[in-house]
Amino acid sequence: METTSKPKLWTPGDWNAFFGFGTNILVNLLVLTGLLRFVLKMPDDLVFHRILPATGLMMCLSTAYYAWLAYNLAKKTGRTDICALPSGISVPHMFVVTFVIMLPIASKTGDPVRGWEAGLTWVFIQSFVLMIGGFVAPIIRKITPRAALLGTLAGVSIAFISMRPALDMFMTPMIAIPCFAIILASWFGGVRYFRGTPAGLVAIAVGTLIAWASTAAGLNFGGMSVAKLSDAVSNFGFAVPVPAIGHVFSGFQFLGVILVTAIPFGIYDLVEAMDNVESAAVAGDSFPTTRVLTADGIVSLIGCMMGNPFINAVYIGHPGWKAMGGRIGYSAATGLMVIILSWFGIIAVMVALVPVVAISPILLYIGMLIGSQAFQETPKAHAPAIVLALTPHLAAWGKLQIDNALSAAGTNASTVGFDKLGQNGVLYQGLSVMGGGSILAGLVLGAIAVFVIEHEFMNAAGFAAAGSALTFFGFMHGEAIGIGQTPMVAISYLAVAAFLVGCAKLHTVPAAAPAALEHAPGE
Repeated sequence: METTSKPKLWTPGDWNAFFGFGTNILVNLLVLTGLLRFVLKMPDDLVFHRILPATGLMMCLSTAYYAWLAYNLAKKTGRTDICALPSGISVPHMFVVTFVIMLPIASKTGDPVRGWEAGLTWVFIQSFVLMIGGFVAPIIRKITPRAALLGTLAGVSIAFISMRPALDMFMTPMIAIPCFAIILASWFGGVRYFRGTPAGLVAIAVGTLIAWASTAAGLNFGGMSVAKLSDAVSNFGFAVPVPAIGHVFSGFQFLGVILVTAIPFGIYDLVEAMDNVESAAVAGDSFPTTRVLTADGIVSLIGCMMGNPFINAVYIGHPGWKAMGGRIGYSAATGLMVIILSWFGIIAVMVALVPVVAISPILLYIGMLIGSQAFQETPKAHAPAIVLALTPHLAAWGKLQIDNALSAAGTNASTVGFDKLGQNGVLYQGLSVMGGGSILAGLVLGAIAVFVIEHEFMNAAGFAAAGSALTFFGFMHGEAIGIGQTPMVAISYLAVAAFLVGCAKLHTVPAAAPAALEHAPGE
C-alpha cells in the first residue's frame, strides 16, 4: 500500500555515497577523456565542446531517473532505506567501442571524426537491443539461480573492477596505500573522521596533498605539475550539447563492422543489468528489471543523438553505496556534478589537479564488496557454482593482459604461435574460448552447477542446451557472432544436456535433499 509520507531527498549518508560514487564517475570521465584525446587523437574542440557535454547530459538524465525510481519505491513502501541504482558510462564498453570500433575506423579513414560517427551508430544499435531486451530480461532473471547471477557479477567485479585499481595502487604506494587505509577504516571499520567528513573526500584530499607535496619535494609520486594545471585551465568555457543526428546516420556505412560487436555486447548489457538489479534486490531494494533496461536504452539513444559514443548502464555497486548510507539524493547530485564538470570544461582541470591513483582505492572497495556478496547472499552449498561462474572472467582478463602485452611488443598471439605459448605454460586458445562472452558463460556454467547441486537435473539440462545454442552462434565461448563459431564446445554442451536428462530419468532424490534454493531468483 502506498504511503502518504514523502521520502527524504537527502540524508547524511548521501554525502558518503555522493563522494564515493562521484569519484567513481570522475575516474571514468577522466579515463574517457584520455581515450578520446590521446588514443583516438580527437581534437579538443570535438572532445570538450561536443562529446563531453553530450555525455554529461546522458549521465544526468540517467542518474535523475534512477533517483526518481528510488523515490517512488520509498514512497510506495514507506521505507527510509531505499538506495537509488548507480548508473553511468559502461566501462567495459568504453574500451570496446574505442579499440574495436572507433580506433580501427579512424585509422583506416585517417579521420577521427569518422571513428566518432561509427561509435555513435554502435550506441544507436545497442540502445534498441536494450529496449527490446528489457521485456525478455525479467523472464531470464526469474528462471536463473541467484548464485549464477551474483557469481558472474562477482567475476566482473574481481577481474575488471578490482584488479586494475589494485595494480595501480601498488605501482604508486606512497599515495594509494594511505588512501586505501582511510577508506577501509571508515567503510569497513566504522571509523568516523572530523565532523563526519566523508571517507572518500578525506582519501582524495590526502592523496592529492601527498602528490603535490612530493612534486614540491622533487619526488613527483603522482605526476602532478603546475604547467599541466595551467594548460588545463585554458579549456574552461561553457558548452552545451547540440544534436548530432546526421553524424549518427553517417556511421551506418560501417554497419557490417558495428553489428559484429553491437548485438553481443547489447546482450552483455542485458545480463549485466539483470545481475545488478538482482544485486540490489539482495540488498533489499527491488526495482523493475524492464524499466531499468528500457531506461538505459532510451537514455543511451538520447545521448548518441546528441553526440555521445558511449553506452549508459546500471552500475555494479548498489550494495556498496547503500552500505555507506546512500539513499536517493546521492544519485541526482552526481548527475548535477557531471553536468557542471562536462559543460564547463572542468574535467581537464581535474585531470591535472587530482592524481587518479588516489581514487583507485574506492573502486577496489566496491570490487571487494560485490565479490563477497555472491558468497554471503547465497546458500553455502552453492559456493562451488559461484567459483565456476568466476572462471570465464578470469580467463577473459588473462587473455586481455596477454593481448595488450603482445600488442605493446608489436606482435600478437597468432604471430608468436599458439604452440610456442603453450610450451611456456600460456594456454592462449583456452583463455580465448573460455573467456569469450564471459558474462553469459559465467551465468550458464553457474546455473548448471547450482541445479546439479540441488538435484534439479532437468533445469540443469535446460541451461546446458541454452549454452550449446549460445555457443554455436558465438554469443559465448567465441569472438564474434556467426554460425558454428566454436562447434566442438557447442556439441560438448549438448552432450552435457543429454547426460543431465539421463540423470533426471535415473536419479532418485533422497528424502533429505540438499539445501533448497533459499531465495527464489526473482525475489
